[in-house]
Amino acid sequence: MDTKHVDLIRRELLKLEKLLLTAEIRTSVKELSILLAEEFFEIGSSGKMWRIKDGIDSNGIGIVKMNLSDFDIHPLSENIVLTTFKIFNEEKKQYSLRSSI
Repeated sequence: MDTKHVDLIRRELLKLEKLLLTAEIRTSVKELSILLAEEFFEIGSSGKMWRIKDGIDSNGIGIVKMNLSDFDIHPLSENIVLTTFKIFNEEKKQYSLRSSI
């Protein structure tokens, strides 16, 4: 991937990750279903695994006060990248390291 292409992908993925932290998206089953793949799963900071196929509550996945920082992407192949970033949970006053493929 050339630098321009990588930068475009980085900006788009950062935008999508930030969207997933907004109340508008997190409380909308419809919006979550659009943004998250059917095969999506997450291992939270608690160590628990959550899969979208297990269902989304009618209120979505809950409102959070979190900030994203140190976002970067790492190309794994021509069509796959690994994103890495930090999330700061404003309520718990703690950082967690996140990644997404």
